[in-house]
Amino acid sequence: MQSEKKDKIQWNKYITYALTGILGLALPVLFFYLLEFYTHNPFEEVRPWAQFFNIILFELAAGLLFSLTGRLRAALRIEAAVAMVFGLANAYIVRFRTNPIVPWDIFSLKTGVSVANNYDFTPDKRMIIVTLIFLAVILVIQPIKVKISLNFWKRLCPVAVFVLVIGVFAHTLQREEFQNKYHLYNKLFTPVYMTDVDGIAVTFVMNLAYMSIDKPEGYSVTEASELLKSYESTEASDLTGAVQPAGEDLPNIIVVMNESFSDLAVLGDFETNRDYMPYLHSLQEGAENTVTGTLNVSVCGGNTANTEFEFLTGNTMAFLPQGCIPYQQYITGKIPSLTNYLQGLGYQTVATHPYYASGWERNTVYPWLGFSESVFLEGYRNAEKVRKYVSDASCVEKIIDFYENKEEGKPLFLFNVTMQNHGGYQEAFANFTPEISASGIDNFSLNQYLSLVELSDRELETLINYFAGVDEKTVVVFFGDHQPSDAVTYSILAKNGMQWNHLSEEELKLRYQVPYVIWANYDIEEARNADTSVNYLAAEVLRKAGVPMNAYHNFLLELKEVYPIITPIRTVRGETETYVSEEEGQMDVYRKLQYYQLFDWEDL
Repeated sequence: MQSEKKDKIQWNKYITYALTGILGLALPVLFFYLLEFYTHNPFEEVRPWAQFFNIILFELAAGLLFSLTGRLRAALRIEAAVAMVFGLANAYIVRFRTNPIVPWDIFSLKTGVSVANNYDFTPDKRMIIVTLIFLAVILVIQPIKVKISLNFWKRLCPVAVFVLVIGVFAHTLQREEFQNKYHLYNKLFTPVYMTDVDGIAVTFVMNLAYMSIDKPEGYSVTEASELLKSYESTEASDLTGAVQPAGEDLPNIIVVMNESFSDLAVLGDFETNRDYMPYLHSLQEGAENTVTGTLNVSVCGGNTANTEFEFLTGNTMAFLPQGCIPYQQYITGKIPSLTNYLQGLGYQTVATHPYYASGWERNTVYPWLGFSESVFLEGYRNAEKVRKYVSDASCVEKIIDFYENKEEGKPLFLFNVTMQNHGGYQEAFANFTPEISASGIDNFSLNQYLSLVELSDRELETLINYFAGVDEKTVVVFFGDHQPSDAVTYSILAKNGMQWNHLSEEELKLRYQVPYVIWANYDIEEARNADTSVNYLAAEVLRKAGVPMNAYHNFLLELKEVYPIITPIRTVRGETETYVSEEEGQMDVYRKLQYYQLFDWEDL
């Protein structure tokens, strides 16, 4: 009898161990699927092999935590908590800027925190349900009491083994031949789709490979330097048809990069109670001495600094990891830029942005780009506010003040990044009442956004009217940095038969288009529907304005004849859409010259 009792106890122990083992292996699988459910249904969208690899990552992470803590319950709770917090954060990031979290977002953390209070963090039903399941699991695993009897120092051996295995597996996931063999999607220019089909954990690990930038194949500093010099011999007038002026004839160049300014009509048909940008639309009809068109940008809903980077350097985000911030990751000293070049031509160079100087590290980067003066929020004392931000009207006043007090005998290059239209758009304010409404659409964020755009359009007219009356030659450049978040655009997309979180590649391109204007108070060649991308815009401005250009500008304008649009989302070769990864001819030259300009250039 006693023997049977002992056997029963022993069997109960075996069953307990077996159930605990099964639970220890099953819970990381559950954590993977719950993490994915924050944004989509992984059973429908994550590819089979990708599901398997994600589960392996979760199992290895649980094993590593078990080795570190010595307790299975603690390991599982830590993994569950990390997956829950990461999943929630990723869901909000997708809501605010469309694209998911990427490894280099760590460099943007400070900027993100500075504007976080402007967004609506009300959780949706999916977030609440998944979070409650996570919390329930964390509570119900209390009975698990499995632990490792070894002390911490002895546990370091299995810790080292798990670290090694995870490192090897991560490296394997980052190999292109492995990705192709197991049908992992590896095109960084569609990050939402990549995350949906590869899974969040696998995508994150794959993206870690792009924390640093590899040199282009066959690249050498000497070759790149000689390639660049070869474009110095080409007369700008031969390339552009422009007559290069003497130093005193150089025009002032006023650039306004307007926060979130876009014409959402590119997304499809919708009606409003009145035109939300009547002045810009009038310019697009063929105004004198004016160039208008669609500007293809590389970001959507955020990461403003990347549009600045492309405009001021002529470089493209298409050759850099999707979601990275060159201002914070790659610019560590003086580099070639439009500003440095214009400063060399004798321009007074000024940057102004009515928000915190530390945002995107602008206070550090702007001097390296060649701005001799930078004015941030503290320079806008007593400025008018629209909602929480300095108005575009105050930005125009600041621009005019800089012009009227500029250095005698020097042309002015001024780069203004506005703040008025910054997201979020869900909150109502006593000092701003939306006056534009979309017919048949119940979306306060959309109405508020369109009403802000109308104010920006009005101030564009004020700015151009002012410079139309000055004697000095002046060029005004105006463009948006990106479209607003999905909270604004989803209803227009839905009205036109599209889902904001399931856009096709063709539909996705629409979310990366904004209008631009080049206007001059003297005779320049007019153009309508002159579509381009941000990397070309500065060279186009110099060409239209009749300003001498350097070798890189000459190269860009020549490249534009073959590839009129280059972004991570959309690259056009002639009249044909193509992939930016194409490594031949001038595109290969562009890769090498950009790498040289960004990483190996020396101010000789």
